[in-house]
Amino acid sequence: MGETPGGSVVLSVDAELGWGFHDFTTPPEKRLAAARDGWRQLQQLSVEYDVPMTWAVVGHLFLDGCDRRHAVHPTPPDWFECERGKWRNRPGLRFGGDLITDLLESEVEHEIGCHTFSHVVFDDEMVDREVIEAELTAAIEAASEYGIEYDSFVFPRNAVGYRDVLAAYGLKAYRSKQPEPPKFRRQFDKLRTVVNPKRVELAEPVVDEYGLVDIPPSLYAFGFQGPVRRLLDSVWVDPIVRQATAGIDQAVRTDGVFHLWLHPNDLVTGRDVKRVEAIFEYIDQCRKHGLTVETMANIADRMGAREGSRESAATKRTTPEPQ
Repeated sequence: MGETPGGSVVLSVDAELGWGFHDFTTPPEKRLAAARDGWRQLQQLSVEYDVPMTWAVVGHLFLDGCDRRHAVHPTPPDWFECERGKWRNRPGLRFGGDLITDLLESEVEHEIGCHTFSHVVFDDEMVDREVIEAELTAAIEAASEYGIEYDSFVFPRNAVGYRDVLAAYGLKAYRSKQPEPPKFRRQFDKLRTVVNPKRVELAEPVVDEYGLVDIPPSLYAFGFQGPVRRLLDSVWVDPIVRQATAGIDQAVRTDGVFHLWLHPNDLVTGRDVKRVEAIFEYIDQCRKHGLTVETMANIADRMGAREGSRESAATKRTTPEPQ
C-alpha cells in the first residue's frame, strides 16, 4: 500500500436508525432509543477530530414520508409491517433526512455509501435477485434526491452476495466479512486478541472478479459488550481501544490499512462515547507519523476501481454470481 506513506485508517458506519432491527421480534430497545443521539455524537466527534467516515445509510432514511406499504417492492407482504405497527408513531426510526443533511453540510468530507433500501439480508431465504435489484434501485433513487451517487456498499449483517449486481449498478467498493472461526472458538479468539492486540489483522483491499474493490474489516468497535467488557475493563484499558490502537500502530509501521466499523446505535452510554473518542484522539495523534484517514471511496479510487455505469441493471448483462 505504498501510495499512502504512514498507512491509513478507514472507518465505515452502518447508519440504520431502526432499520437494522425492524425484522427482530424483540429489538434491543436501548439501542433503538440511542440511535439518533449516537449518530449525532459520532458526527460531532468526527468534526472535533477531523475524521471523515463512510456512512453506509439505509435508503429509506432519505425519505420524508411513505405509504407504509411499499406495495411495488418484491419483498414479502409483512416486510414493512413495522411501519404500520410498532413504529407507526416513531418516525425518528424510519426517516433520517435531518441527520443526512447534517452529514452533507459538515466541514468534514464524509462519504455517503449504500446499505440497501430497507436492510434486506443478502443470504436470507426470501432474498433473490429481484429483491436485490429493487433494493438498489430504491436506494439509488432516494439518495439522488440529495444529489448523492453511491460508490461504496456495506452488506446488512455482513452477508456478502450478489456482487455482480453491485457492479451492474455502478458501485465501486464494498466491505466484506472477516472469516469467522467456529462458534465455540470465537470468544476464545477474541480474548487472545485482547491479551495480544497485535493479532488484529489489517485490511488488504483487493480488486475482485467484478472489478469492485473488496475492503475487509479489521475490527468491530463494539465486539466486546456486557459482562465480558466489564471484566476486561477491570483488568486492562478498554479492550477495543487496546486493539484499535495496536491496529493503527501496525498500519503506520507497515504502511497498511486499518478498517474499523461500527453503528451509531452502538453509542448507548457515556462509556461507549468515550471508547470512540479515545480511538479518534489516537488517530489524530498518529497523523504526525504520517497516518491518513480515508473513506472507502478513497481506497477504491487509488486502487483503480472500475468506472461503473449507473444505468439500471436491466440494461446490463453480467455473469451471475453463484448464491
